[in-house]
Amino acid sequence: MDWLHAAQTDLNRGTRSRSFTAENPNAAAGQGGTAASILGPGRKGRPCITLPEGETVTLADAAGAGEIRHIWCTVTNHTDAVGFVLRDLVLRMYWDGSDIPAVEVPLGDFFCNGNGQRSLVTSSLVLVAPTSGMNAYFAMPFSDGARITIENQHPRDVEGFFYQIDYLAHDSADQVGELRFHAQFRRENPTTIAQDYTLLDGVSGRGVFLGSYLSIVALERYWWGEGEMKFFVDGDSDFPTICGTGTEDYYGGAWAFQDRLSSDFEPDVLTYSAPYVGYPTYLTRDESKQAVYATAMAPVHGMYRWHVPDPIYFHQDLRVTLQQIGQVGPDLVERADDVSSVAYWYQDSSAGSGRVFPTRAQRAPR
Repeated sequence: MDWLHAAQTDLNRGTRSRSFTAENPNAAAGQGGTAASILGPGRKGRPCITLPEGETVTLADAAGAGEIRHIWCTVTNHTDAVGFVLRDLVLRMYWDGSDIPAVEVPLGDFFCNGNGQRSLVTSSLVLVAPTSGMNAYFAMPFSDGARITIENQHPRDVEGFFYQIDYLAHDSADQVGELRFHAQFRRENPTTIAQDYTLLDGVSGRGVFLGSYLSIVALERYWWGEGEMKFFVDGDSDFPTICGTGTEDYYGGAWAFQDRLSSDFEPDVLTYSAPYVGYPTYLTRDESKQAVYATAMAPVHGMYRWHVPDPIYFHQDLRVTLQQIGQVGPDLVERADDVSSVAYWYQDSSAGSGRVFPTRAQRAPR
């Protein structure tokens, strides 16, 4: 009923539904699917685009006020012999005429597919369906224009990029609140012993932390996930207001994501996807086709959490960190692993922080 009430309100206000696609790159009324194919005009003539090497392509450029509700995309070949395409394509989003992106994330990581690998994800905000159909359902409001781009940092053209960006066009900026969607990618390889990994800092103003995606490549033996997620809000300095009990606990699991009651008495790692928490990625063999020779691979872990039913509000500032702590036998130990993350949040600013984005070499899976 909440959905129906919102729809009735939008209809009363004159809100219109629009969509940016390769078939209708300007999201114009009555202009969808006009390109011709061998079947004739308007018969699937331009379902996708090519992303030229080294160039940035605009996927959406909306004027006025509105709200993006859904993004879908896929790539014909997401890995090949010269690199990881999902890490090489950089997604950026700009709100209200700002030149500083509020969203700057590798394409795969934005959709909870880190390290250039793909995994199925079934959650309330991100869905990755067979085969690599990537969906995002974050609400992305804007009052004075929105622009979404994708930069191809891959060492060759990427052919067959399919996309659809669905949004609502409002008649007035009064229909849009003050909060804007933000997302930021970070990576440390390796992390520093006894120094917490930072998912997010430098955020000031009012807002709400929406969630995170975390990818860990375990570079050391034994259990890697004793680290606690910490939220420093509104002036916290040495110690946070909110602190968890362990990495797998924060992402909704327990006891190392393992089933200790297996028939052979050996623990089995179990993956899962749920509406607000998930651990969809556990890889112990290389499926990227990047290595010429068969080699052992450090375990790769990917997990997400959305703070939709349990929001984390901040009124002055926000910093989010994760301890890099493991366990060997009964002992807690400091660790150094390959850690990358995406933090998602809303704040009362259209511009991002302007933080220097990692280069392709700095992002490359190792």
